[in-house]
Amino acid sequence: MNATTPAADHLLLVDDDREIRDLVSAYLQKNGLRVTTVPTGRHMRQALETSGPFDLVILDLMLPGEDGLTLCRDLRAGKHKALPIIMLTARGDEADRVLGLEMGADDYLAKPFAARELLARVKSVLRRTRMLPPNLRSTDEARFLAFGDWRLDTVERVLLDREGTVVSLSGAEYRLLRVLVDHAQKVLTRDQILSITQGREAELFERSIDLMVSRLRKCLGDDAREPRYIKTVRSEGYVFAVQVEAQDA
Repeated sequence: MNATTPAADHLLLVDDDREIRDLVSAYLQKNGLRVTTVPTGRHMRQALETSGPFDLVILDLMLPGEDGLTLCRDLRAGKHKALPIIMLTARGDEADRVLGLEMGADDYLAKPFAARELLARVKSVLRRTRMLPPNLRSTDEARFLAFGDWRLDTVERVLLDREGTVVSLSGAEYRLLRVLVDHAQKVLTRDQILSITQGREAELFERSIDLMVSRLRKCLGDDAREPRYIKTVRSEGYVFAVQVEAQDA
């Protein structure tokens, strides 16, 4: 490889079906990608520590031991939380798809699928991830993010007030608040927010982003006419207007 040739993207495929692992791996490698395959969550964790770095994880939902949703949640809560995830499942139920996305998956593909469609999804997710400038990618690994009268628990995905009272958030509310908090005091356009928070659900989310901001303001006790936390920047987007402090406990 000469100095001008970019390194091939390295994918981690987690699926207990050996035939699927072999077929998908062969197809993706034929199309210029590097692929490491493992059958379980335990093997996934080992690979992340010893065989990386990886650019994307393809994660089956139905796995022996820890299932894909649990592994997805753990990835989003740990040091690999910025790693893009595409979930695979034999289930076609919409509730599973929504739950996977709320756990933090970037995209979702139901089995059986065409290998070329998976390849297209991989390229799309990687492209979306890389279109963000470095200062719009979360790197903070703290458990709590404190601001004003609140703390955001990034593991349990809930808000805590000064007395420790829990305010529950939906998956979409948490994702939006996390984006705003991670990039406090920076104006984010709607396109940037959508690129960070959503994959194929972006169109749906775009129609409801203003409603979601309104709901978040109510959770935070923010006056919509003179908000303290989430301010609207006319013709641009939104800004989280207070300082945020990372806390481990």
